[in-house]
Amino acid sequence: MKRENFIIAIDGFSSCGKSTVAKAVAKKLQFVFIDSGAMYRAVTLYFLRNHIDLTDTDQINAALEHIHIDFIPHTDKVCVLLNGEDVSEEIRMMHVSEKVSEVSAIKEVRHALVKQQQDLGKRRNIVMDGRDIGTTVFPDANLKIFMTASPDVRAERRLAELLAKGELVSMEEIKQNLAHRDHIDSTREESPLRQAEDAIILDNSNLTQEQQLQIVLEEYEKRKGEY
Repeated sequence: MKRENFIIAIDGFSSCGKSTVAKAVAKKLQFVFIDSGAMYRAVTLYFLRNHIDLTDTDQINAALEHIHIDFIPHTDKVCVLLNGEDVSEEIRMMHVSEKVSEVSAIKEVRHALVKQQQDLGKRRNIVMDGRDIGTTVFPDANLKIFMTASPDVRAERRLAELLAKGELVSMEEIKQNLAHRDHIDSTREESPLRQAEDAIILDNSNLTQEQQLQIVLEEYEKRKGEY
């Protein structure tokens, strides 16, 4: 039985350019773009602001009841709203990056957000990027992409992103943060980062954004008759 909508799942390590490619694909195909990583960052920001004890399940569950995340598309970007507040810039800051993998590993957080993500994907053509989209959120996605890049390339991209926003950090801090996040993301008990068996591997270490976009669009063309 064919599904009513087409789902493209883009997974991979942090700072591999998943969101950049996902946004471009969504724009080209006029699909809805959903940044699952931004959802975990928004929860992390809420936890930091409200001093939630990450070892206290009752506090975590209570906090999750008061978190509403939404995406509002604009001409050149998609704004992330946390309880009505635009937090698109703040969730990308280093103090959030340092905690997001730890928060993302919490079972209660993952269960709550996976449900929200699945609800967002009902009856709409979507492109969603994250760590477990093709393995947990939408294991039956029509097209699965697993993105990767060399550690040095990832660190350079992340450093450039932060410096452009005026956040002064060193290359060494970036590399340590990425290595720490990779370890947590890959070894956590709940929905660890891993490549789906039927995913297309896209190593973009030496590819331009346009080349990456074309690869994904070509894979889409092969499968668009599936819905």
